Amino acid sequence: MAFGGGSDSSGRRAMTDINVTPLVDVMLVLLIIFMVTAPLIQSGVKVDLPKTQAQQMEHSEEKLVLAITKDHKVFLGDTEIAYVDLEKKLTANARIQKEKELYLQADRGLPYGFVVEVMAIARRAGVESLGMITDPEQTRHP
Repeated sequence: MAFGGGSDSSGRRAMTDINVTPLVDVMLVLLIIFMVTAPLIQSGVKVDLPKTQAQQMEHSEEKLVLAITKDHKVFLGDTEIAYVDLEKKLTANARIQKEKELYLQADRGLPYGFVVEVMAIARRAGVESLGMITDPEQTRHP
């Protein structure tokens, strides 16, 4: 009986190839699942935006949005934030501290003073560039 690093007495070799077909199959199934579910996941906060005739800005990436609903609820992205914790949450947000940019989406029925207060809180939290999101008004042709 031979022990050690010699050849196998039965003449069989160990299989050293990796079969990637099951891996590719699993990856394709996952890709299809994500392609089907991604559009279903995109849900937002319902806000009645003011109408404007301003030209739409070009943007290549998704920006961080602070939304305020008509019942004075504040959302950062899709996450609701208590108004009293707003400045603390904005200051703790790494993306805001890095980019110093935030977009405000406020319901048209909100009092002007409340929207200005939220803008002041964002400015105190370190936001240097604050954009306003509006709904483009349809131009009237005579």
